Amino acid sequence: MKIGRKFGNQKKPKPQKGAFLVLLLIIVLFLWFKAESLITGLF
Repeated sequence: MKIGRKFGNQKKPKPQKGAFLVLLLIIVLFLWFKAESLITGLF
């Protein structure tokens, strides 16, 4: 029961942090694909 409470409490703390990480991941992926297209365009 104690373990279940610990894991249940860990999900709540900061929902904004999760959203920020998702946004950062999207930006990184976008830049990665854009850079890849630029490299293929140059060479």
